[in-house]
Amino acid sequence: MRIIFVIPNMTGGGTERVISLLANEYRRRGIGVTILMFAGEECAYRLDPGVELLCVSPQSYGDIRVQWKRLCRMRKYFRENRGSLIYSFSVMGTVFSAIADIGLHCPMLVSERNDPRRGRQGPMRDLAYARAVKIAVQTRECAGYFPRFLQKKTVVIPNPVDLELPEPVEGEREKTVVFVGRLHRQKNPALLLEAFAIFVEKFPQYMLHIYGEGELKTQLIKKTENLSISSRVVWHGFCPDARNKIVKAGMYILSSDFEGISNSMLEAMAMGIPVISTDCPIGGSATYIRDGENGLLVPVGDKDRLAQAMLQLASDSELATRISANGAKIREQYPVEVIADKLLEAAGHRG
Repeated sequence: MRIIFVIPNMTGGGTERVISLLANEYRRRGIGVTILMFAGEECAYRLDPGVELLCVSPQSYGDIRVQWKRLCRMRKYFRENRGSLIYSFSVMGTVFSAIADIGLHCPMLVSERNDPRRGRQGPMRDLAYARAVKIAVQTRECAGYFPRFLQKKTVVIPNPVDLELPEPVEGEREKTVVFVGRLHRQKNPALLLEAFAIFVEKFPQYMLHIYGEGELKTQLIKKTENLSISSRVVWHGFCPDARNKIVKAGMYILSSDFEGISNSMLEAMAMGIPVISTDCPIGGSATYIRDGENGLLVPVGDKDRLAQAMLQLASDSELATRISANGAKIREQYPVEVIADKLLEAAGHRG
């Protein structure tokens, strides 16, 4: 048996990290694994030497010729590996896989990583998803947003937590606030900057560390100047070992407007970093966070409530310690072995 992960590329991101964890786990079991990339050949994560990295095309930017060559190469690979399981981790990856596999009958499992109400590929996505054996969603709320004929195919499977994460630190934490993610509108890093500007007036010893790249970076840097906090913000760019650098952080912030389940948020919790998250659709954060017990939830887009939560954590050491200890328990609840089994079972195979 071979499992073929389909993804645009393996540059930095939570989805890509999840794929790397699953790919390494399946190789450990002796299963053949290919990561088929259709929009670039970069890989930012450590993979088992037995994992095949296959790039079938660069990013197309809408070029029909590139897309046609992509389809041809995908079909050729699927034909050469009949009987393989296709795990698609993107909408367009599912569309291309469904077309390339016509008549070849490779079972396909789709992993929906975001809010299905977002994006412009609705009808095309639904047709491609109908080809899947199962659609793995991260929350039951997410499943409810699909058309009825697709809801029947959904199964809730959470993200795995990497047990090789740094262990939670003991003792006093650094006076740092951290953000890990793409500098994209979905993640709403501007909200964090606005909240931090309020927070830092009362806690000027804190620094904000931002790990990530994206199209908003220049605009966000300008915003820190306008908010007079540029000297309190450190821009690290994409950092493959960010988790080793943030393990002692005072708090982690997820400021997204919408989200599936943030892998970096789960990792922060598992490392014992006190987490504050927006309670964003499709319920991913609320699935894991019990407000006030293992994290704090704040309304989407509310800079004042976010700043208030940050002030609460910084001023209440007992609360921060409780959230840290309870959050760290998540690392034992969702090990990669269990999630890998659930995906195989959903695809009709036993681990």
